[in-house]
Amino acid sequence: MDAFYVSVEVRRRPELGGRPVVVAGTGPRAVVTTASYEARRFGVGSAMPAARARRLCPHAIFLAPDFAYYRKASQEVMQIVRAHVEVIEVVGLDEVYLDLSGLPAPRAGMRLVRGEIVRQTALRCSVGIGPNKLVAKVASDAEKPGGFVVLSRAQACLRFAGAPCGLVPGIGPKTVDRLAAMGITTLSALAAAPPQALTEAFGPRHGAELARRARFEDDAPVTQERRVVSESREVTFDTDISDLRELEKVLAGLVERLAAGLAAQGRRGRTVGIKVRLDDFSTHTRARTLPLPVASADAIGPVARDLLRHFAPSRPVRLLGVRVAGCQEAGRSDAEQLRLAV
Repeated sequence: MDAFYVSVEVRRRPELGGRPVVVAGTGPRAVVTTASYEARRFGVGSAMPAARARRLCPHAIFLAPDFAYYRKASQEVMQIVRAHVEVIEVVGLDEVYLDLSGLPAPRAGMRLVRGEIVRQTALRCSVGIGPNKLVAKVASDAEKPGGFVVLSRAQACLRFAGAPCGLVPGIGPKTVDRLAAMGITTLSALAAAPPQALTEAFGPRHGAELARRARFEDDAPVTQERRVVSESREVTFDTDISDLRELEKVLAGLVERLAAGLAAQGRRGRTVGIKVRLDDFSTHTRARTLPLPVASADAIGPVARDLLRHFAPSRPVRLLGVRVAGCQEAGRSDAEQLRLAV
């Protein structure tokens, strides 16, 4: 989907159309979630500090995110997609992979789907078609907004030969920096890099995978299973917190929100964890796996609080989070789970 959160906001408030709009959190440490293409012309981008976005585009309209509304809009889009394509893999509120091998005319079929999305939701999307998920993903981003790009693997290698390595999913900023230190700054250079050099720098498996991605080789199937194995809640403080009692109060509130989310989804998990980011930007995690899955605040809270007390932050805390992992549907009662465990 093109600038999805902003597009949904414009649909709700048509007077915002054609104007620079930024969806971002509030507070001095808030970051940009999505920016309209009008705002992007001023250099505003996702994950950018909202304060910087305001400096770059002071006349932009800033809106707080409304994720409940975005989820409803996403459901509208995915319902249309499912009506036309049998095998799909949803990877976010605004992105989905489709297996088009069963369609007699994939390009025409996708133009029909795109038209139906516009007609029924007033939202727009970009389409990338390729022989694998990696090519399709990069193609879908190549000509946003409103793109419709079809590429073979060889065409993708040629078109993006001079692109930075970070263009390809799975090659993150830290890896990009390490590659740059080796003199590798483009996808073509990475694809042609001596295997031994990549192995020495990244290990045999990661090194080989980097080269494969640079050549747009990908054999991952489109799968209808979307395993969301963890659920989390976190908060970045406007001012760093040093007092453990205050941190515990914040943690209790996060636990309540997390438990409410798990209850709404009918899920529970066995691993409870915390995430702590200190004022020096170092991030620390602690976790504990329990004998039985949990979902309630009464069960999650004491474990999370104990993890925080044992960690005992040595510096002021910038961010605090809690999560439950190893999630499953809460289809069995605790008594049944206990009998199976015994």
